[in-house]
Amino acid sequence: MTIEFAPFFAWPILAGLGVFAAILVVLSLWRGLRGALLRALALVALLLAIANPLLTQEDRDQLSTILPVIVDRSQSQETANRTEQTNQALEGLKERLSRFPRIEPRIVEVNDNPDSDSPSTQLFGALSAALSDVPPGRVGGAIFLSDGQIHDMPGINQDLGFDAPIHGLITGQPDEFDRRIEVVKAPRFGIVGERQDMTLRVFDDGRSQGGSAEVTVRINGEQVTTLQAAPGAETPFSFTVPRGGNNVMEFSVAALPGEVTTANNRAVHVIDGIRQNLRVLLVSGEPHAGERAWRNLLKSDASVDLVHFTILRPPEKQDGTPINELSLIAFPTRELFVEKINDFDLIIFDRYKHRGVLPILYYDYIAQYVERGGALLIAAGPEHAGEDSIASTPLEQVLPASPTGEMHNAGFYPHLSAAGQKHPVTRGLEGATQNPPAWGRWFRTVDVSQPRGQTVMEGDGDRPLLVLNRQGEGRVAMLLSDQGWLWARGFEGGGPHVDLYRRIAHWLMKEPELEEEALTARASGRTLEATRQTIGDDPGPATIKYPSGKTESLPFTQSGPGLYKLEKRMDETGLFEVSNGEFSTLVHVGAVDAPEFKAMVSTEQTLAPYAEKTRGLVTRVASEDGIRLPDILPVRGAVRVADANRMTIRMTDETVLRGINTLPLFAGFAGLATLLLAVSAMWWREGR
Repeated sequence: MTIEFAPFFAWPILAGLGVFAAILVVLSLWRGLRGALLRALALVALLLAIANPLLTQEDRDQLSTILPVIVDRSQSQETANRTEQTNQALEGLKERLSRFPRIEPRIVEVNDNPDSDSPSTQLFGALSAALSDVPPGRVGGAIFLSDGQIHDMPGINQDLGFDAPIHGLITGQPDEFDRRIEVVKAPRFGIVGERQDMTLRVFDDGRSQGGSAEVTVRINGEQVTTLQAAPGAETPFSFTVPRGGNNVMEFSVAALPGEVTTANNRAVHVIDGIRQNLRVLLVSGEPHAGERAWRNLLKSDASVDLVHFTILRPPEKQDGTPINELSLIAFPTRELFVEKINDFDLIIFDRYKHRGVLPILYYDYIAQYVERGGALLIAAGPEHAGEDSIASTPLEQVLPASPTGEMHNAGFYPHLSAAGQKHPVTRGLEGATQNPPAWGRWFRTVDVSQPRGQTVMEGDGDRPLLVLNRQGEGRVAMLLSDQGWLWARGFEGGGPHVDLYRRIAHWLMKEPELEEEALTARASGRTLEATRQTIGDDPGPATIKYPSGKTESLPFTQSGPGLYKLEKRMDETGLFEVSNGEFSTLVHVGAVDAPEFKAMVSTEQTLAPYAEKTRGLVTRVASEDGIRLPDILPVRGAVRVADANRMTIRMTDETVLRGINTLPLFAGFAGLATLLLAVSAMWWREGR
């Protein structure tokens, strides 16, 4: 209760009246007038009535003490029974806090940030957000329910915005250990066929480093070697980039019995293979309009070293010109087809026929070159249907189609076959979707009988026009017309000869993006994108194996002929395995060095300094009997002593004002009675 004044006149006027009354009282006392004291009492009562004193009483309610409980739901909490421990500890904590009606818990469950490519446990940020609308005086403390792996720890001397204890309830077991592997240093690009060096490191967290660990190395899904790595020490590894494009390197370390998780026992590194100086041998049997189209295409590619020979004067031609007057160079057949044949990535025979330039044995060398992994392209013309066709040489054993000996001469629009609409070499060629196709006509093809492999383009009467085939470890393509130059010259609007020729050459040289059957995956932020190429029917769903070990089946959606895709935003980060049938691939979603996977062993050390500074408690919740929670001790005022067995909560003294009750002291009958009493006493005294 308090006494306040609400005067009927302003205080200066009231002060003047008080001074005037005081003068009257002093004069009365000085002159000895009868009843001077009673007159003074009456004046005082009158002044008090004018001052209007009020008796006020505030109606206040005690405010609750806010206690944030930050629950760690990050990926590191999903291992080694920590999820069950967290759930049980949270329920037990809620039950204990319910016994204290003046404590208001704020439960905040913290998951990985779905918009972050590098997941981490951000518990102190969640604490700050939970207390953004709470005055510091109402905060009774903070409880962290976590495995101790927190990645946004503030400085030990940083002001947290409140003065109350910080407690930690740690999940996991005290004797945990974990083995993990990291790629310390590795190139992002490498030249195909050249040696590259990288460095790995195996860690044994929670136990002494020592002994050895077996590391299995796979490149593009195939095991290449095993390494013996000393935990804690860097392990060098050298390898040869096997192919152009993306090469996925997987390193898996043997698991330890009883370790926390095997999710970080694998690491992946993607290296882009760069082909340097692709060597192409182009042999034109005779000068013709089409050879320039091939030459211009190959010369325009800066990564191609082109060796081009045109047979201008065959051996059987005898015109009497002296040898010393011929401006021709000898065709180095032995050097090209015997000594250095394996140096070429692609051999092209453009309208070439057997005319004695190449010994018959050399065709067998070319066939062996294909069987061992080489690439051969036959751009056929009328000579391929004649008696001197190279299909009549030992090269026949690798050719996918044999000529019938006839040429078909008629105008036609080249079009894609059913297989060609799905095959990556011809799929999506500009103008192919129209009927007839939006490109110019050709006028002749070489008739062949029942080709092997895939016929991806057809001519008049659905005759084979472009045939692709795998032979042994190599590849062979046959373009059964020499009219492609019409597209290059713009005849009837031309056609996509550049795209077609380039795709044929790249398919022959085994570029991964042109594989008929392939499964690829990539990550865009937290979104996993998988692509399945096939020339068959619907490949069925994909099986996704998460870093945590769970699996999920997701359907592909057809995005085009022979092309199926799926996309999904992942709630986990780490190394995912995508499989479909006999195909599988790996992809790392999120940052490779994400803090969430660098350390998985539970620890009390991260929160211990903050608990010590604020007189809090850090303890493990796991015990032999299940979950063990410390008692809760509410205290008033500042917490000055830490309790080793109880979590101290500083209770707030703050209240909220609900209302104010006022009682005028000189209002109503009480004031009137006081004034009448003073006046009556003065009249009685003067009447004596």
